[in-house]
Amino acid sequence: MDEECDYTIGNVVEILSNEFSGLTISKVRYLESKGLVAPHRTVSGYRKYSESDLAQLRWVLRQQREHFLPLRVIRERLSSGGRQSETG
Repeated sequence: MDEECDYTIGNVVEILSNEFSGLTISKVRYLESKGLVAPHRTVSGYRKYSESDLAQLRWVLRQQREHFLPLRVIRERLSSGGRQSETG
């Protein structure tokens, strides 16, 4: 893995909550369980997020909020390379 994974799940919620009010640790875990983000795991099992993980989460949350897309559709777009830009 080339990219540093410096953020804990708490850091992620703190960073993104300014843009996405009501974001919780549970929501981030849920999005992971649905295959929408895959953070690095430490040896002890803690999630560690990189800058690109943050960008992907931001994109997913925007798709939900601005386009009202179901998670299934968002996941399909991610797997098919549909995420062209962070603002997409």
